[in-house]
Amino acid sequence: MLGRLDVRSFAGDPLLPRSRKTRGVLAVLAIESPEPVSRQRLADLLWSRRGEEQARGSLRQALHELQEALGEFGKGLIVATRETVALNTTGVWIDARELPRIARERPEALNLLQAELLSDLDSLDAAFDAWLIDQRRRLRDSALDAATSRLAVATSPEARAQEARRVLAIDAAQEPVWRTLIRAEAERGDRGAAFAAWEECRRVFAERFRGAPSPETAALAESLRGEVATPPPRPVRRSAARGARLGVMPFRVLGEGADAEVSLGLAGEITAALARFRWLVLVDSSSIAAAERQEGANEELDLDFSLSGTVQRAGDRVRVTLRLTDHRPPDAVVWAERFDRDAGDILVLQDEIAAEVVARVDPEILLIEANRAATRPQVHATAYDLLLRAIPAIYRLDRQSYELAGSLLSEATRLEPDYAPAFAWHAYWHLFLVGQGWAQAGTEVLAKSEELASRAVALDPSDAQALAILGHVRAFLHHRVAEAVTLYERALALNPNLPMAWVFSALTLSYRGEHVEALRRWEKYKKLAPLHPHAFFFDAARLVPLLMLRRFEEVDADARQVTALHAGFTFPYKLWLSALGHLGRREQAVEVLAKLRALEPDFNIRKARERSPLQMPAELDFYLAGLRNAGLT
Repeated sequence: MLGRLDVRSFAGDPLLPRSRKTRGVLAVLAIESPEPVSRQRLADLLWSRRGEEQARGSLRQALHELQEALGEFGKGLIVATRETVALNTTGVWIDARELPRIARERPEALNLLQAELLSDLDSLDAAFDAWLIDQRRRLRDSALDAATSRLAVATSPEARAQEARRVLAIDAAQEPVWRTLIRAEAERGDRGAAFAAWEECRRVFAERFRGAPSPETAALAESLRGEVATPPPRPVRRSAARGARLGVMPFRVLGEGADAEVSLGLAGEITAALARFRWLVLVDSSSIAAAERQEGANEELDLDFSLSGTVQRAGDRVRVTLRLTDHRPPDAVVWAERFDRDAGDILVLQDEIAAEVVARVDPEILLIEANRAATRPQVHATAYDLLLRAIPAIYRLDRQSYELAGSLLSEATRLEPDYAPAFAWHAYWHLFLVGQGWAQAGTEVLAKSEELASRAVALDPSDAQALAILGHVRAFLHHRVAEAVTLYERALALNPNLPMAWVFSALTLSYRGEHVEALRRWEKYKKLAPLHPHAFFFDAARLVPLLMLRRFEEVDADARQVTALHAGFTFPYKLWLSALGHLGRREQAVEVLAKLRALEPDFNIRKARERSPLQMPAELDFYLAGLRNAGLT
């Protein structure tokens, strides 16, 4: 099970089932053995998107296929009852179960444990992926515990160096172990190896953690200076980047009436605005200009994406045509748009176009990167890879996918504990967990969401998105609206083109009764990104001020649109229901309430009161009165 799944008889005959789902069933039975696994759990893990009867039928077929694959060697191995299935482990050897037991005494067993568990069974099912992540974490923790124990009893410098390297191969974030390795190499009399260990430590922290080792480790390395010169630090590898690499190419000027200064100024404004999105890696304009003068500019720059375009002027009008190209094979234009503006004020023109471009390009790139990450094997995934896989799963709002997203984000924060976006998105994950009614807004959830969001801001105080998420955590979950407003103002000062910050600030202002200003801020988001991929959520924010301003017909119309975009998002149904209650449309309210209860069966007036962040008692009572009129109890 370490590496690709393989099944052999004692004589070496291959017994692996052909179907990946059947292999998944066998994998679960092997890991859980000798304990029986309920048929319901197996069906939920491998066929979570199917109905119960269909999932049970698929499981029966998989068990039949498994028995056929095992043939005469499998007699008595699969023990199935009406409710459970188990693997009889008599005469069966399973590497993932046996090797951890002997890893402290057998270094070869410890080495084998570093292979990825079931590396060929990713993406079988969202529920299975979540289970697999948990099993891999347990196996890695077991290997780390064994390696650490071996290091603790190592006495000679040679043994300590060897065992330290085994620990670091499992978890390179163990900085005290780096110091042990450096000291051990120095004690062996090999200062060159000690300095090489120090440089490797620096490289790992730069690539994986975007930081540097602690002063204590640096001081240890400094104390060894004198006999061996320290080699220059190696550059961070391209593959270590925590974001898409993007270049804004010089825009071509078309026609005699076009102004080259407009082209240069616009490219500069767009580059500066994109640089505020912390997950994008912007190539500096001087490198682009130099590469443009040579053949093969994209290869030279090693770009993932480039933004290019043309500027054309006719009288008092300027037309800017832009396109975003994805340079991973096959090269393709993935976004294009045309902007026509009055040329009267060139600076205003540049500001407006730059703002709209970056607000639209950022989510497009994120969506492309996420889709690409979902198709890659999860072997040796970085925190950035895990984050990309998690974001679409969050917005699907499918329960199994959502649980997988939580596991991915938890793993990302463990893998790279200084990566701010992973902590911010994990906090964001907790928001939907409560909002969808999948967890009570209890002390544990509230504390965890605050801890994660605060950690993200502490790691990167200039990350506007982390600040916006922390603000939403405090406003929506904790009802600390005044603190949230302050956070949004800082987020918008850092990145005025971040749609999320405008939407969340609009919601929060509405929570404290400033509904007209809330609508103005929502309009700002809509102008920046009218076709945002997450419009089902962002557009729903408008329902709060509309409801409080008694614009019930608009609530009805907007709620129809946002629920059509995503029928599984519960938030708009609640505001829609209140508006229908105030309109007296009881028949329509019955239909909406039925849809809401299908998604969140236990939602009632008490929960509505507890969860609502509305700060003014009269407005909270108004919201609840509409729900009561609509039939909610």
